[in-house]
Parts: sequence; C-alpha cells; structure tokens
Amino acid sequence: MGFKTPDMPPVEPAEFESMPVMDRIRMLAKHWTEYGFGGPKQMHSLYLVKTVLFVVGGWLVVGLTTPGIGLADLGSWWGELIVYQKLMVWTVLWEITGHAASWGPLAFKFDPMIGGWRYWTKVGTLRLPPYPNKVPGTLGDQRTVFDVGLYLLILATLLFLLLTPGVRSGASYSEAGLLPGWALTVYFVLILVMGFRDRVVFLASRPEQYAVCLLAFGVLADHVDMVLVAKIAMVTIWLGAGVSKFGHHFSLVVQAMMSNTPWLTSKRFKRSLYKNVPNDLRPSKMAFAWAHLGGTVVELCLPLVLLFSTNGALTWLAIAGMVLFHIFIYSTYPLAVPLEWNIFFVFVTPFLFGGFFADDGYGMSDFSSLWILAAALVLYLTGPILGNLKPEWVSFLVSMRQYSGNWAAGTMAFRMNDAEDKLDKGLVKTLKTQRQQLLALYGSDVAEIFLQKCVAFRSMHSHGRMHLSLMQRHLDKLENYRLREGEVVCTVLVGWQFGDGHLFDERTIAMVQKRCDFEPGEFVTAWTESQPIHRKTVQYKVIDAALGVVERGYYDVRDAVAEQPWIPNGPIPHQVTWRLPGYEPAGNFVHPAPKATDPPQPGSSTDDPGGKVGA
Repeated sequence: MGFKTPDMPPVEPAEFESMPVMDRIRMLAKHWTEYGFGGPKQMHSLYLVKTVLFVVGGWLVVGLTTPGIGLADLGSWWGELIVYQKLMVWTVLWEITGHAASWGPLAFKFDPMIGGWRYWTKVGTLRLPPYPNKVPGTLGDQRTVFDVGLYLLILATLLFLLLTPGVRSGASYSEAGLLPGWALTVYFVLILVMGFRDRVVFLASRPEQYAVCLLAFGVLADHVDMVLVAKIAMVTIWLGAGVSKFGHHFSLVVQAMMSNTPWLTSKRFKRSLYKNVPNDLRPSKMAFAWAHLGGTVVELCLPLVLLFSTNGALTWLAIAGMVLFHIFIYSTYPLAVPLEWNIFFVFVTPFLFGGFFADDGYGMSDFSSLWILAAALVLYLTGPILGNLKPEWVSFLVSMRQYSGNWAAGTMAFRMNDAEDKLDKGLVKTLKTQRQQLLALYGSDVAEIFLQKCVAFRSMHSHGRMHLSLMQRHLDKLENYRLREGEVVCTVLVGWQFGDGHLFDERTIAMVQKRCDFEPGEFVTAWTESQPIHRKTVQYKVIDAALGVVERGYYDVRDAVAEQPWIPNGPIPHQVTWRLPGYEPAGNFVHPAPKATDPPQPGSSTDDPGGKVGA
C-alpha cells in the first residue's frame, strides 16, 4: 500500500465481475486478512488532519471564550467543570453536523466527504420518525421547512453554549462559572423533539453519550452532583460496551479491525488472528485474547476502579489504562471512524476521575440526594438493559453496544439492469450512490472491487454470512445482482450511518420504494436483528422493496460463527417462521417448508418452527 496507491486484490479489475460472486467474496475476505480495506494511506492522513483541527479548535474555543481560564495556561483548566462542559458541547457539534463519525472515505463518502448538515438542511430529503402513528405531529417521511428550522435552532443553541462565558450560580464554585443551565436544558428539549421527528439526526448527536449529562448540567443545583452524574455516564458507556462483547461476535470484529489497522504492517501477525489463512478465517486464540483480555476485561474492570477507588495510585493506573485503550481504538481507524469520541475520552478520563478524585468529595457516597443517584442509574441503564433484552426496540447505540459486532445489519442486492441508479433518479439527497462517486474517481471496475469488498467485510462477521445465505435462496442468481453493504447505501439514503441497521429496515426501504418504484426482485435486502443477550438465536427478515417483508425467521448464531465468510457449505441453517402468501424464493437452495399463517413480532420467539432451511 502506498501513500496514494490502494492495495488491490489479486485480480484484473476488468475481470472481477466475471468471477462467481462467492469466489469474489472468498478472494476479498482473504485479501482483507492481510491488507484490510486496502485504501491508500493518504486516506488515513485526512483523519489525522481532521483530528488536529478538532483538538486545536476545542482548545481555542474553550480558551478564548471562557474568562477565568487562560488559553496558554492549561494548568488553569484543571478542575474547572466548565472546560468539560464546553468540550462536550464542541464534540456534540462535530457529531451532529456530520464531521465526526460517518465522515469521509472510511464511511464511504468520497465526493463530497460529508452528508450530515448538507443533508439535514435540504428540504425534501428522507425523514425517519420512530413513532409516526403514535406521537402527534410526526407523521410523514419528508424533511420540511420545520425540520430544517429545528435543526438550525439546535446548531444555534450549541454555538451559543460554546461562545458564552461561564455564569455564576449556586452550582458554580470558581470565577470561571458554569454554562447557563437554561441553555443546556433548551438543547436537551430540542434534541428530544428532533428525536421524535427524525431519529437519524437524534442518533447522530450521540445522545447515549452526552444528552443526559448535558441535562444534568442544566438542572442540578450542586456541581458535585454534576460531576458524579458525568462519572456514571462514562462508566455506563464502558460497562455497556464490555457486556456487549460477551458471546461469539467480538473476536470476529477484532480480526477485521486489526487487519485494517494502517500501522500494523506485519502480515505474520495479522495471519495469527485467523486459524489458517487462507482456508480457515475463523478467530484464533490470538484474536480471542486481543478481544476479551485487551477489550472485554479492560472495559469491565478498569471503569469500576475509576468509579469506586479512593486510592490515588490505583486510580491513576486505571486512568492510564483507559487512556491507552482509547488511543489504541483511535489508531485502528475502524470503519465509520468514531475518532473524536475517543479523543474526547482520552482528555476527559484523567480530567474527570483525576481532577475530581473520589476521595476528595467526589465519590459515589457524596451525592446530595439518593434520588439523584437513582435517577441517573435509571436514565443510563434503561437503554442498555432494554437494548440487550429487546434489541428491536432500541438502537444499538443507545444499548451501548459500540463496535461489539452485535448490531442490526443488512446486505442489499440491486439487479444488474441499473436498478441501483434509480436511487439517484428518484430521491432528493446530497450524495450520489457510491458507485457513481467511485466511477468518477477510479472507473467502473475498481469501483466494484471496493464496493464489494465492503460486502466481504460484512461476511467476516456472523450476520454477513447469514445475509449471503439468504441471498442464495432469494435471488435467482447472485451474478445477476450487485451486492452492497447496507450501511454504505444507508449513508446515501439518510445522510449518515453508524452501524445501526434500524436506519435502513423495511420502513426506510418503503420510503425509498415510494419514490423510486422498483420492480419485484430489483432491490432485495437480507436483514438481521441484534442477538438478545439471553438467546442463542437471531431474527432475520428478507425485504423486497416492491413487496415489503417477504420472509421472517431465525438462526443460531453459533452456526454462523462456525462457517467461513464465503459459506462454502451452502446456506447457514435457519428456521423460516413466516413467508408472504404467494411469494416463493427464486434461488437454487429452496427446500419445501410449511409456513406459519401470521408473522411473529420482530425479535420474538415462536413455538411454530416453520421450515428448516440449509440443514
């Protein structure tokens, strides 16, 4: 891999699409083990530049707008809660404008490199309300002048919070003061309203990370309570992520992530993460150790030390451990690139747990009221608990399952008769499809290699293997279609994506169908839900844009993990629980199966086994 030259798989680009689809997947998955995505290193340098702008911008904003602390005297920032408040607002502003996660080529935005604000300030783009039939004033699927105005008002509130000096109140404890509580509360109310109007903008603001904490800064009357709620927020995020790594998924994530790390150039080390490259790409003991000793154990143990330790040396060791943890995550450049979040945590971990040390009056026993502690726990634990038990109800972000490998996902198939181009013709949006973006940069053949490498990347995770199994059954011939990773398409449809397949489920596809008018069989999606923490099975559905959901069922995640990315043994065994009356899959792997008369609710168990497929 050069600075400007991508690392290509061993195939002539012009011959790539003449290969059988599963042979392509095998070749691309094997290439990923040693080269990752294979993009040129100038791609990563863009993110380094962006990180510098983020860090320098935050320093300038805080230092120039906050009387009582000095721009050059960083020592004066220590112990000033307003610094934490402003840097959180600064991070939220980057997130909600689309400049943080889901920016640039690693999020498959090439020209332009941003969706975000460009999409959410354009009237007529898709709007995804979560409960349009239950919450008054949220019906419709099109962005209106009201939605654009609401979004701009949220940005104006964030800018006000950034630029306003601290104010003295009963909660302030120094000359620098704190951000005005009314403005923080206004932001919380506005983002909540936006959440009912459009869940995409709501999730892009990363509410699971920041919203409740900002609300606490706005309504609490004691700065000690504010600090303790902020500590609970961070520890909950870490613990939620740690718990999400239980099960079979995370070792697969670590394999793919570390193979894609730009500074890891040792092919020998990368191959050690797999059982036997190129024939067996299941996780090795090395991958398991990196995943669960370097990941799960760290995220479950060190945060508890930070929260409860009154020993200074032990606390600072835990701080150092978490700082190194986030620096490592940053350095891997994971797809969707949540870099700013990691940089924020690198700064805030020592600032919050060292600057407001538990033994100095900032321990969990120092809440002014147990009701505040109880409220904080309810607000922070409800999402993860619900999301792990009933994942169809809650975004994986709100469930605190960041980069766990256990999230709703989908693979899309567009018939080769230029069906994909209907998205550009029928939708109001600010990004062309990635095929059109890459055509202008590299030409058709190279574009297809990188777009289908994303499908191979998904197949290196357990759910991607199920997607390919369903495609084999439901498409007349895989070679008649172009396969697309669902997130790649999602970022075009709604302007943002970050691992949440709920953003491109049947509801979004129905909105697209209303505008693009696909024929039956032209646009098919294999979609899987997250795995509930108490079950071994995962719910799936197959969506034909013209027909809606055509099949539901479930599979055992252990069967998917045990298979190779190119599923050489045919479709992974799965249970069909419902099929649309009159619909029959078109693929070559169909087996007769009795059908249930009514579809189960997504994520629910069923006593009707339906038909066993792929056994």
